[in-house]
Amino acid sequence: MMKPEVEIYDTTLRDGSQGEGINFSVMDKIRIAEKLDAFGVHYIEGGWPGSNPKDIEFFAQAKKKKFKNAKLAAFGSTRRKGIAVENDDQVRLLLDAATPVVTIYGKTSMLHVKEVLRCTPDENLGMIGDTVRFLKDHGKYVIYDAEHCFDGYKLDPEYAIATWLAAEKAGADLIALCDTNGGSLPGEVEAITRIAKGRLTIRIGMHTHDDIGLGVANALAGLNAGATHVQGTINGYGERTGNCNITSVIPIIALKMKKTCVPAKSLRQLKDISQFVDEIANLRHSPRQPWVGSAAFSHKGGTHVNAVQKLVSSYEHIEPSLVGNKRTVLISDLAGRSNILMKAKELGIKISDDAPELKTILARIKELEHQGYEFEAAEGSLALLIRKILKHQELPFQINAYHVSMRSEDGKSTCEATVKVQVDGKAAHTVAEGDGPVNALDSALRTVLSKFYPHLKKIKLTDYKVRILDSASGTAAKTRVLIQSSDGKDEWGTVGVSDNIIEASLQALVDSMEYRLMKK
Repeated sequence: MMKPEVEIYDTTLRDGSQGEGINFSVMDKIRIAEKLDAFGVHYIEGGWPGSNPKDIEFFAQAKKKKFKNAKLAAFGSTRRKGIAVENDDQVRLLLDAATPVVTIYGKTSMLHVKEVLRCTPDENLGMIGDTVRFLKDHGKYVIYDAEHCFDGYKLDPEYAIATWLAAEKAGADLIALCDTNGGSLPGEVEAITRIAKGRLTIRIGMHTHDDIGLGVANALAGLNAGATHVQGTINGYGERTGNCNITSVIPIIALKMKKTCVPAKSLRQLKDISQFVDEIANLRHSPRQPWVGSAAFSHKGGTHVNAVQKLVSSYEHIEPSLVGNKRTVLISDLAGRSNILMKAKELGIKISDDAPELKTILARIKELEHQGYEFEAAEGSLALLIRKILKHQELPFQINAYHVSMRSEDGKSTCEATVKVQVDGKAAHTVAEGDGPVNALDSALRTVLSKFYPHLKKIKLTDYKVRILDSASGTAAKTRVLIQSSDGKDEWGTVGVSDNIIEASLQALVDSMEYRLMKK
């Protein structure tokens, strides 16, 4: 492989795991590391082997793995004050991790030297130099993270430079300039990185945080000043408001700056790895993530959609598939004829731009949206609406009656639902129990319809969301229910709205079954 112009150093497993709500198991970390390696990042920081048993176990497990593209890094600090480096247990654990790369951080800021370490400036320089030299003597590739680099430089430029030079003189392979508090501006970062570039002979990297929303911008500012290495996390995970989001940095480097970083073929897997890590972290994937979010290439306004229909670049900065994403046309009360045409095509429904039904479809959607329906996440209900107006087709089944009740026995509550349906003039009904009224209704409806349509047995309700639309009405408020269903292969959303949450749920369930039958 050709040497990249910009190296990507992923610290999701260490810095990212410090984010609120993030808790990776050892197996989670192994799976993410394998995914990152296959994706083509150059370094994977596995954790701090001196900080907790979980990270020690991770490195023990990682020794058994073979990474094809990435070098695994253990993370730690310089030796403690007053202790010889060879006697520092934390430094020894960095060697025991048996990684080819070791990343250590040291103090750049005189404020931290005096108030946090409470040692002399010279001793801090000795701590940096001793630790780098010791690790190099043991054959490690050493990355030195200059903590609080930019704040430290602004406080005392001469001392900040002295810390960088101490790491370089001891043999560090790369110095990463860290905006640890995440409060620097791109202009400051670029200017100080240029100074570092002029004083150091070794390569420079960037480690930025997102406390004021500039984590990515500051990393790019450093690249503009000559840095060739970027540290960050998938989806921007990290302490406080997070780290530099390499899910954004990678495509910017490759597609906007036209520099090589990860393998070109990996870019099309960017959305996939972003979602994968969110799933492992048990977090909902943010639809508004730049590049990889579901909303990144979504179009809602009628004039926008009309323009995109004619020329996609009119409202898209790249082709979505370049990063594994896709174009989405949203349907709402802001929709125009172009929205309907493009959405129908996306759903596999043929309709011409001069079809008289277009006006009817658009009017019906706007009327339903006014009532509280939402079709952005309910494409199943939208497809049914369009097809029914276009084809005037009969319903595959009718709900003649339903009943939901709850009983309690021995302190345990059970919900029971009865559903009566009619299919081709034939009536049938069934009773089913569930953990709640919606679960019972779902079970009863699928059971009775499966007598006529056996393939509906495969349908499972995978998600259920309730939104109160007019909370000022209290318990009489109108409710919107969105559900996601799956047949094991495809997944689709449907919607129901009513003053009665059970009725709204049944509407969404009925649409789910109808949509699957329409597809069949």
